[in-house]
Amino acid sequence: MNEKTKMENGVKLFGVWGCPFSTRVEIALQMKGIRYEFVQEDMNNKSEELLKYNPITKKIPVFVHNGQPIIESIVILEYIDDIWKDNPLLPVDPYQRAQARFWAKFFDEKIDTTTSKALPMKGEGTQNSIDELLNNLEILENEMKVGNLFKESTSKFVDIVALFLLYWVPLLQESAHKYIFTREKFPHIYCWADEIFNCSIVSENLPDRVKMLAYLGA
Repeated sequence: MNEKTKMENGVKLFGVWGCPFSTRVEIALQMKGIRYEFVQEDMNNKSEELLKYNPITKKIPVFVHNGQPIIESIVILEYIDDIWKDNPLLPVDPYQRAQARFWAKFFDEKIDTTTSKALPMKGEGTQNSIDELLNNLEILENEMKVGNLFKESTSKFVDIVALFLLYWVPLLQESAHKYIFTREKFPHIYCWADEIFNCSIVSENLPDRVKMLAYLGA
């Protein structure tokens, strides 16, 4: 067990190395300064504990606090922010909080889900899914170009949720040799990514790029 994952206050995270969704939770916990136990799962041979805590979807991440399980990464992030008030992930202002939740949902439903179809780990993505992903990326790029999206008044919450697009999608592209999301097409999104990666907690908790590419190419 990694030293950073010593358990405190009954906090345990079931996840998988390299998974963007369990990495979300790890980064949030690190930002909050919460010590936790990380349980590395084998999704081909799921532990009895995982099945006990998440009999519904049987997926990771599963966050356990004092014996009570929370599932779904975005739900876990909000729970963490509600319980541990220091270093908030969401803005205090109700309107800004609502905006952060909206964009987190946008990333999950319009970017992450579409990417899995456009850049599948096996096989070829459909043209319809590629077009849909490009359209959603253009919406995001345009919003960042004309507004003050994801600047000082917004939140770490959206930064964390966006990491699938900002870190994992370029790796998926490189592995598939199919480049949809590029700096030339989406400079404002990439500029935002550069700012996020400057945060040491983020950069230190992202999986190693070379190892991830080897895993994706396996």
